Amino acid sequence: MSNLTVSMADTGEKEKEKERRESIARNKRGRHDYHILDTWEAGVVLTGSEVKSLRDGKANIADSYAIVKDGEVFLLNLHISPYEKASYFNHEPTRTRKLLLHRKEIRKMIGAVERQGLTLIPLELYFKNGKAKVALALGKGKKLYDKRADEKRRDDERDMQRAVRTR
Repeated sequence: MSNLTVSMADTGEKEKEKERRESIARNKRGRHDYHILDTWEAGVVLTGSEVKSLRDGKANIADSYAIVKDGEVFLLNLHISPYEKASYFNHEPTRTRKLLLHRKEIRKMIGAVERQGLTLIPLELYFKNGKAKVALALGKGKKLYDKRADEKRRDDERDMQRAVRTR
């Protein structure tokens, strides 16, 4: 009976190892500038030199955004620095990259972007099980007063936490 328990514990640890998620770049302005309504995880079509550069952590996702075109989703303005050792096989730093999503997810995005006027924002670029993924969010732009209200709410929560700690 104890052998069964040990083997179940081992499989649980193996599953955790499989779900390794190594973050490369985050879009800090994404949650600040937009109300996040929905999120998806999408694969990214990359070349070899781009993957090597990502493994070195040389990516900037801050100015990037996604568009839906001809039933496919593309990521624009994602800056991946050229890999130094790639010689003439190197890639263009800000080329348009295709995102891999299910057709049902793409249809939902098309409806939201075209009819409701929402924006597709990449929140994070990371490796999951050795594959490059991007956390893509559907967002509605915040007004200046919304940003101020969020900042005030965070400050108030921080002050309350301080007060609770001192008591």
